[in-house]
Amino acid sequence: MTSLQRPRLDRATGLVGLAAVTRTLGGALLGTSLAVYVGRNGSPVAVSLLATAFSLGIILFAPVWGALADVTGRRKLILVGTGVGATLAVTPLLVAPSFAGTVRVGPVAVSAALFPVAIRGLYAAFIAGFGPLMLTVASERGGADGRGKSVGSFNSFRAAGAGSGQFVAGLLLGALAPTELYAVIAAVSAAATVAVALVDTGDSPPDPDADSLATEVRTRLLPPAGDRGHLRTNGLGWLYLGLGVRQATVSGVGALMPVYIVTTLALPEAWMGVLLAFNPVSQTFLMYYLGGVVDDAGRKPLITLGMAGSAGFGLVVAAAVLAPSRLLTAAVVAVGYVVLAVAYSAMWTGAVAFVGDVAPENRESELMGLASTSRSVGGVVGPLLVGGAAELAGYPAAFAAGSVLALGASLLVGLRVTESAPAAVRGGTASSAD
Repeated sequence: MTSLQRPRLDRATGLVGLAAVTRTLGGALLGTSLAVYVGRNGSPVAVSLLATAFSLGIILFAPVWGALADVTGRRKLILVGTGVGATLAVTPLLVAPSFAGTVRVGPVAVSAALFPVAIRGLYAAFIAGFGPLMLTVASERGGADGRGKSVGSFNSFRAAGAGSGQFVAGLLLGALAPTELYAVIAAVSAAATVAVALVDTGDSPPDPDADSLATEVRTRLLPPAGDRGHLRTNGLGWLYLGLGVRQATVSGVGALMPVYIVTTLALPEAWMGVLLAFNPVSQTFLMYYLGGVVDDAGRKPLITLGMAGSAGFGLVVAAAVLAPSRLLTAAVVAVGYVVLAVAYSAMWTGAVAFVGDVAPENRESELMGLASTSRSVGGVVGPLLVGGAAELAGYPAAFAAGSVLALGASLLVGLRVTESAPAAVRGGTASSAD
């Protein structure tokens, strides 16, 4: 552990919060606006591809940035560099805001609808570095007895940014031209980069036992057979699998929600922004509170309950088509998002604390990155599955079917993962193996 101090209401905590809010706000603005723009003329599968591209970027690059940070010790340099890259990734939208027709790439004519998909994936490749590295900073600031609260506090800031981004997106979609909205997103991304440059990230000297950088990153991402023991600690590998399966439900349903709300449910775009914000705004309060519960009650109970609760999200929003009025329709969707907020806050706070408990020294950022990667595997598969089902059977049936995956993930983790919280933190109750 580094010498980072436990979180408190001081300048350092404020800077961490500012970086988290602005980075997540920019991402939410981009994701929501692109989904609506593509969904106006595209199919559910076309909208789903945006989420798939985003998840692929996280899969490929989250563990890379995490491993680089562990090997070099240069967290701040990586965070600032990836922040600059994320800002630059948005700028092509300023000169090519329309997704209609075709674009010629040499002798090949490519559908312009693929352009936002490429931008979404490129943006993800850069911001993939933010979550794992900053979660490591938060985990270290909390220490063994306050890790849950520290991680919960950081996630609360991120949730506030996501809620603000989705709420503002609903307002700006009707008020600004696409080019103007993309300029706002680029400005927010640049502000996030400045904020993270001011954060004390707890940088350390390079790992003295590391080989060449390329070799070390490769062996950490694809460890040889004799170097995989850390993935079996307390069932860590099974937790990763559960995170991915559960995420297939939430990403599959969530990728289609902006279009579902505006088209199928026929609610105004401004209402859409408010409804999308219910989930992250609720998380803003829940993450910190549940972080304390994770420290007191252990990691596994909240992880399993959170995964099971995620299934409720798809079932509730599917039922919104049955509501007899627009106001009741909006209320049902809002309830669905509150259910998701409680479930996700419990699961993710518990999972991050679990990873911090079992991670070997100098591999914490790597394993935080793999946690993001595991979720993103579900983010690749889920939108394609649910989007394809929506093409065949409609949105409500697809949402209900996708919820089965989250229930399976909860059962898997319940059977295969062992509690990791220190006995002293849990009031002296020793954890038992499953």
